[in-house]
Amino acid sequence: MPEEISPLQGGSKLPGALEDTGQRPGAGPISFVKEALKWQYNVIGLAGAAVFALVSGTALPLVLAAGLELIYLSVIPPNPRFQRLVRSWQYAEEKRRTQMSLAALFQELPPTQRARYTALDSRCRSIRANYSRLSSTAQIFVAQMEEKLQGLLHAYLRLLNSAQQHRESLKNTDPAEIKEEIAQLQHALEKDPPKVQEINRRRIEILTKRLEKFEKMGENSKVIDAQCAAIEDVLELMVDQSVTMRDPQQVSDQLGNLVRDVEQTEETVQQVEAIFELAAPEMTETLASSAGPARSRARS
Repeated sequence: MPEEISPLQGGSKLPGALEDTGQRPGAGPISFVKEALKWQYNVIGLAGAAVFALVSGTALPLVLAAGLELIYLSVIPPNPRFQRLVRSWQYAEEKRRTQMSLAALFQELPPTQRARYTALDSRCRSIRANYSRLSSTAQIFVAQMEEKLQGLLHAYLRLLNSAQQHRESLKNTDPAEIKEEIAQLQHALEKDPPKVQEINRRRIEILTKRLEKFEKMGENSKVIDAQCAAIEDVLELMVDQSVTMRDPQQVSDQLGNLVRDVEQTEETVQQVEAIFELAAPEMTETLASSAGPARSRARS
């Protein structure tokens, strides 16, 4: 059995996204003034001025420091080199957080799924090693291919984790039991008092939603498994192609098509999960509001 490779190993270049733009996902614009204020050299300078003022017993060092600080804040934040430095800090921090998140996903997988990830990572390493021998002219396309390979590895890990969650949920849900409960509620509905009927209709809606979710999860599970198998097949083909040194630009384009397929799969799964996450609180709140007056009436 191959040695397990955590996503934190191997010098990943992408911070978790399939296509990296160097921007923090979901973050607002960077405040370069704020970053300049927090910069360690500025903090050390201000602290030094405060200590000097304390020792000398005069406020003159603080006045001078305030003047220098205004000049500093008018010059440093707009400086392109400083802005590139700040962006590199943000990129490194986002990368670290994403790598930690990916490592946590890896640890949650059962051994068989970890082995699948390790095998795919090994294929990516083989592709990189084979194409690294190409001329310097072709290395531009090799670099593009490397980014897409790393993004696919991250997406593959997320898909494996999502598939495992789906399997666990499917295993813990018995659709026959839910159907039987729905049938019993429907059979007794006309005999129940009006308020109980209202509550049980809500219960039937919730149970029906659970059945719909079970069916959708089954579909999603098959889609995810098929997408994971497609990633494995394409990368296995690319290992063979890399041995014969096929044009890296064609390989990069082929990876780009696979990246788009994976993005669509992840988006579909997330949309379906979001629908049921939104529906669950609404149904629970409706059931609670129906049951509340019934309980109040029972107590009175």
